[in-house]
Amino acid sequence: MGSFDFVTIFFLVAAVVIFLQLRSVLGRRTGSERPPFDPYSKRETAAEADSADRGKVVTLPKRDGDENENPYAAIDAFTPAGTPLNEQLRTLVKTDPSFDPKEFVNGARMAYEMIVVAFADGDRKTLKNLLSREVYEGFDAAISERESKGEVVRSTFVGIEKADLIGAEVKDSEANVTIRIVSQLISATYDKAGALIDGDAETVAEVNDVWTFARDIRSRDPNWKLIATESEG
Repeated sequence: MGSFDFVTIFFLVAAVVIFLQLRSVLGRRTGSERPPFDPYSKRETAAEADSADRGKVVTLPKRDGDENENPYAAIDAFTPAGTPLNEQLRTLVKTDPSFDPKEFVNGARMAYEMIVVAFADGDRKTLKNLLSREVYEGFDAAISERESKGEVVRSTFVGIEKADLIGAEVKDSEANVTIRIVSQLISATYDKAGALIDGDAETVAEVNDVWTFARDIRSRDPNWKLIATESEG
């Protein structure tokens, strides 16, 4: 009986101590508590919250140099200042501030692959969107001659090894940019009997081309079209 009373008293004391400790921690207010949730109170709408937040927006001042940003920064990063190519590209940017040489080269690489593949496949629709009228007529004539003879081109575009922007000029309202492209291609041409008459179906050949693209800088159309091709062997 005595031991029972002792254990009972021990747990009662322990319970009181724990209660006081919890109260000292849980009952303490820090000033950052959320108010009790009242399901019947009016809830703030998203529009009201947005309106309140707009009153807290602070407009940041412009950074120094924003208004005097170098318009030729992309050109100077692409090719050293003072070089002939740099001067040509600066002239182009004066008339077409949106021109970026790095982006142009990336776009020209994609256009080159599309044109080479489309020519091999006889895809006139794709070619018409990428070539000037004069260049398209030349490509179309070559495709038509191939078709009239029953010849078939089987081509695999391996990739572009190198693409260098080598010149730029502005003629009236037309911007011209020239790029030298070194690509790798597997191409073989067969006659209507299936005999190989040109190229090699297994050998990867290196192709060196110099292509010129043009765009009317007065037009809202940002696309460039191929206006001249030259093979360097």
